[in-house]
Amino acid sequence: MKTLANVYHALSEVTRLRILKLLEHGELCVCDLVAALEMSQPKISFHVAALKRAGLINDRKDGRWIRYSITLECDLFRRYLISTTLEKITVGDVTDDRTRLAAFLAQKESNLPTKRNAL
Repeated sequence: MKTLANVYHALSEVTRLRILKLLEHGELCVCDLVAALEMSQPKISFHVAALKRAGLINDRKDGRWIRYSITLECDLFRRYLISTTLEKITVGDVTDDRTRLAAFLAQKESNLPTKRNAL
């Protein structure tokens, strides 16, 4: 029963729904979510932890980064909730989030040193 409550609690907050929608297209780190949602790192981390506790997202260590993604290996109930929730969130609801994320990722990519620049 507690697991069920955790899942519904995680989906009952708009910020968490926005995070799920951003993760729909691939994994992101907290800094990406901070830029897209224009919220503080502690606030984003709090919401990410709630989604993780509910089994809706998972994490992967990548060097010094932790990357988050929607859980693919979960029970049928969670898969159904994730897919129907993502369907109900319209593109208009997260257009600004996606625009900010795209700009941040482009800037982040352009700041990465290439092999040639690193020498």
